[in-house]
Amino acid sequence: MNEVILCKYGEVVLKGTNRPVFESLLLKELRRRASPYGIFKIYKSQSTVFIEPQNEEADLDGMYDAAKRVFGIAGVTRAAVTGQDMERIRETARAYFPTRLAGCRTFRVDAKRADKAFPLTSPEIAAEIGGVILSCVPGIRVDLHHPEEMVRVEIREGKTYLHAGQEKGAGGMPLFTAGRGLLLLSGGIDSPVAGYMMAKRGMEIEAIHFDAFPYTSERSREKVMTLADELCAYCSRIHVHVVTVTAIQEALRKHCQEEFYTLLLRQFMMKLSEKCARQFSCHALITGESLGQVASQTIQAISVTDAATDLPVFRPCIGMDKEEIVSVARKIGTFDTSVLPYEDCCTVFTPRHPKTRPTREQIEAELEKVDAEALTEQAYSTMTTETRRIFPTYR
Repeated sequence: MNEVILCKYGEVVLKGTNRPVFESLLLKELRRRASPYGIFKIYKSQSTVFIEPQNEEADLDGMYDAAKRVFGIAGVTRAAVTGQDMERIRETARAYFPTRLAGCRTFRVDAKRADKAFPLTSPEIAAEIGGVILSCVPGIRVDLHHPEEMVRVEIREGKTYLHAGQEKGAGGMPLFTAGRGLLLLSGGIDSPVAGYMMAKRGMEIEAIHFDAFPYTSERSREKVMTLADELCAYCSRIHVHVVTVTAIQEALRKHCQEEFYTLLLRQFMMKLSEKCARQFSCHALITGESLGQVASQTIQAISVTDAATDLPVFRPCIGMDKEEIVSVARKIGTFDTSVLPYEDCCTVFTPRHPKTRPTREQIEAELEKVDAEALTEQAYSTMTTETRRIFPTYR
């Protein structure tokens, strides 16, 4: 029996005259993702992407899992393919659906007849296939209003596709359709979620990570690289730029008031991030901040942080509580890595009583106590870059 993968569009259908651009990028990403799994023919028709294996060696299971993580796809399903003869359609349904509907209690058949030359109407097709399922799947019954499973029969372009068990895709918009953003990637729970959420809107993600060697360990850095690898399941490829801010932190401890340490460090991080973003053609910064979660994320502190850069700062987690952020982290597979007990630079020289309502004037006065420009340049000179990919040949 021939089987293919059908990927249903999400928001792409709303793009009007720009839609071909989004479709082209979506197909290109699916073709790149397909390369480790064999040879597939991938094409679009009527708001659906068809992924057809071209030989027996093609790994349909692997490609199916990969397709579920491609942004721009709202739903993914495997489908049996047959011709447009009603007897062949019935035979295929009889062979295909007992396994697909095993354990299912109720179902409904939805038929779509894109080829209007087909002799039966959509309701007649649905009734025919519904009868076949009732005769070959034990214990199942029809429920038109609240079915446990929706069975679909699509007749289009000389072929018939039968499927059930459609799963949700990654949703959002195709990668590379919304510019490039620089993610401030720590080792915590929030920043990987922020990167995922912006990638879901079509943004290409680069990342910058700040370490404080020797106060932070090599394991801390490896943890961040693992998080980048896990994000690559959705983002495909991430360049991770690592900057050492040890000299900055030691200067702040020596010359500035303790209650401002974290806020001052954030100022330097934003300046370094903007410098990195401009060098690598990123159009915005991305952080995992959530309003009021910690002292440096009050509205006053965020205002001070934003004053350090002219680039827009995207904070997709800003209105989420910790439980919501953790839920997304678990969904995308970064949570277990994020909670590994390796320190990051933000835990070095943490003030006992951090300032929660700073003013710009206070921050500017503290910055005058150090040579901010020299410290920024020195830190930026330490930058190294690693490229993480979903698989080695991904370009």
